[in-house]
Amino acid sequence: MAGARLEIDLDKITHNARTLVDRLTPRGISVTGVTKATLGSPEIARALLEGGVSELGDSRIENIENMRWARVSQPMSLIRSPMPSQAKRVVTNVELSYNSELDTVRRLSCEARKLNRSHAVVLMVELGDLREGFMPADLIAATRSVIAMPNIVFRGLGTNLACRSGTSPDAANMGELSRLATLLESTLDISIDTVSGGNSANLAWIFSGAPPGRINNLRLGEAILLGRETLHRQPIQGLHTDAFTLVAEVIESKLKPTRPCGDIAQTAFGVPALATDYGDITQTLLALGIQDVDPDGLVPPSGTTIIGSSSDHLVTTSAAGCVSIGSEVRFELNYSALLRAMTSPFVARAMKSTAETAVLRDTG
Repeated sequence: MAGARLEIDLDKITHNARTLVDRLTPRGISVTGVTKATLGSPEIARALLEGGVSELGDSRIENIENMRWARVSQPMSLIRSPMPSQAKRVVTNVELSYNSELDTVRRLSCEARKLNRSHAVVLMVELGDLREGFMPADLIAATRSVIAMPNIVFRGLGTNLACRSGTSPDAANMGELSRLATLLESTLDISIDTVSGGNSANLAWIFSGAPPGRINNLRLGEAILLGRETLHRQPIQGLHTDAFTLVAEVIESKLKPTRPCGDIAQTAFGVPALATDYGDITQTLLALGIQDVDPDGLVPPSGTTIIGSSSDHLVTTSAAGCVSIGSEVRFELNYSALLRAMTSPFVARAMKSTAETAVLRDTG
């Protein structure tokens, strides 16, 4: 298969999911497998389910609809607060959504009544990362309002940390979420089923042996897909970190100077740093650019260095000298690079699974 592509090992994704599920289940914690970085890939969704995740979660209703069209029928949750304009689509395709605005829940209630069905909600709580969520002081009143809405089932509480501001999950903020769940139960005489403590950033906290308290769910994406925790991006023992490989084709390889000449103005993406003159080097161009991937999130093979990028080109240099035109270079990816590569229509996807076939299947 020619051209830029992601090679995806579904068996490694299933292994990572199964390993994390097996480690978290004894702590009383279920796993929501998050598909948002994979553009709602039905094949990857099925790999997560085969690994034992209890449900699937995504931030985009379009991805969830894509999985529904592919006959992925397992329970799904919308993990970003729904857009009010998409309330009908949410109620139609999703069993549960995570919410932080009462007006939006009212829209969901209205659409659920029209469709004669119920819709479950988890209310998000702001615990320091300063992204979405009700302030703790407003939670009792908000929950009381939600409980009164027709066709809405209040399922529980959730929070999100380490995404916008890097606030780490710890005993204090996880303890606060547990405390709030207990407070709601005693104040409103209700039972809370779900207390979703966060995402892959929570693994360091829970694997430290800390008591989980009321936390009984985590929403895991990066840890399963890339085998790393997300506070320091360290590999998680027993997990594969190479389930995804980005392959790009060489379109030019020539000896060129390292310092540009002429009057230097802005590049396509801003003002460049002045390059140090190291003399002539072998410069290789790959048919892959910022439109396709985050170049800062690529890990090149040993002996290859990324020295620049533009919309459609990745510029590298190799200790081996000139590279054959039409040959391929393989990169590992971080989460940012994976997210953009999976979204690009110019990057094909080739998936393999020994459980299905032993050959690569083109899904791009």
